[in-house]
Amino acid sequence: MDFYRKKGKSVALRAGLRKFVKNRRLMLLLVIGAPIALYVFFGPRGVLKRIQLQREKTTLEGQIRDAEAEQRALQAQSKALDGDKAAIEKVAREKYGMVKEGETVYKVNRKKE
Repeated sequence: MDFYRKKGKSVALRAGLRKFVKNRRLMLLLVIGAPIALYVFFGPRGVLKRIQLQREKTTLEGQIRDAEAEQRALQAQSKALDGDKAAIEKVAREKYGMVKEGETVYKVNRKKE
């Protein structure tokens, strides 16, 4: 007695897998193409490495711009300090806390609330 049985998903899946394995062109493409694709995306010169290096480059360029701006500011301050007595006095008072004779310095302690 033969029983009628519907083909289940696993039977259809196995049949599709057999058909896939028998297709030589597709298998050749998979065997050769998969390693090439993996190398292109994940290799040492791959797409992901390129994206990472591009982000790092952008970050470093920003740091360079910041350093150049700081350098220009310091050069301008250096030029101002070359002969200008008022600029020298201002730096001495602000940065080094120097005072003239006879001056009294009051320091205010501010409480943080």
